Amino acid sequence: MSTKEVRTLYVDAGEDGVRLDRWFKRRWPHLNHIQLNKLFRSGQVRVDGSRAKGDTKLAAGSQIRVPPLPDAPDPTDKNKLSPRDIAYAKSLVLYEDEEVLALNKPAGLAVQGGTKTTKHVDKLLSAWGEGVDRPRLVHRLDRDTSGVLLLGKTPAAAARLSGAFAKRKAQKTYWAIVAGNPHPTEGVMELHLAKRGVGDRELVVPAQPKDPDAQPAETEFVTISRAGPRVTWMALRPHTGRTHQLRAHMKAMGHPILGDPKYGDEKSAPLSEGLKLQLHARSILLPHPSAGMLHIEAPLSAEMKEGFRKFGFSEDEADSEPFGHRSAKIRRKT
Repeated sequence: MSTKEVRTLYVDAGEDGVRLDRWFKRRWPHLNHIQLNKLFRSGQVRVDGSRAKGDTKLAAGSQIRVPPLPDAPDPTDKNKLSPRDIAYAKSLVLYEDEEVLALNKPAGLAVQGGTKTTKHVDKLLSAWGEGVDRPRLVHRLDRDTSGVLLLGKTPAAAARLSGAFAKRKAQKTYWAIVAGNPHPTEGVMELHLAKRGVGDRELVVPAQPKDPDAQPAETEFVTISRAGPRVTWMALRPHTGRTHQLRAHMKAMGHPILGDPKYGDEKSAPLSEGLKLQLHARSILLPHPSAGMLHIEAPLSAEMKEGFRKFGFSEDEADSEPFGHRSAKIRRKT
């Protein structure tokens, strides 16, 4: 999206407190830091009639003077989505309205690109358009985790959804198949985590709270069903959003998630034979950006279906709200 004339735009209520430079980047992501700073320094951008810097905090209802902006570069043929890619992106939709997009992310598809990752969710979002029309990620899922991925379709909706995650107003429920039978069968795991380089890999490991790299992490857990003493199907609810949090917490409890090449151990390895990561973002419940509540549920992935088949689990064994019947919060601190 570009403009060749001066325009006046207003700050949406959902963007109250957002920095000016981030407000611009949400609408015109092709503008780089240097271009934006030049616009701010030259006084071409005005907030309520006054000059403003990139770190200026905006207030809902403020007027932004937007000068003529450089055009976004045309996507090269190499980067353009094919009709097949567009059809694939649209096939992932679980829910969509004017403000919210929910995708059923398959296992193995990265959310964002990297040096060796050319196919990812962020690229597929071009199926909905570019610039202000491009949906925005408001949270993440690991590459090998399947399930609900939520996006905002407008800058204001993305700001509100991100705020719900930041303020812990979003309830995420994951299903996982783990090695052994956790005791207690339900509770809350509180354990600081830190990223560590282990060999040529980066792992998330338990850490002492005083460790400067440590971040507090909290996971609620409930047992749904067991396949004898070998395997348990669990519902997990992260209260914080640390990298690999669920995988690291279950490993720390002595019950790693099956099919996990990073956090598996000698107990989970034989049980994981023939399985991919048995972790699925089953549902999200959070306030809709406009009104009411939004509840999105993702059907089981092919990878999780294989785990269910192998150990004899059935979806109808699970309550619609597995955490609603817990009598008390048993806390485990390690």
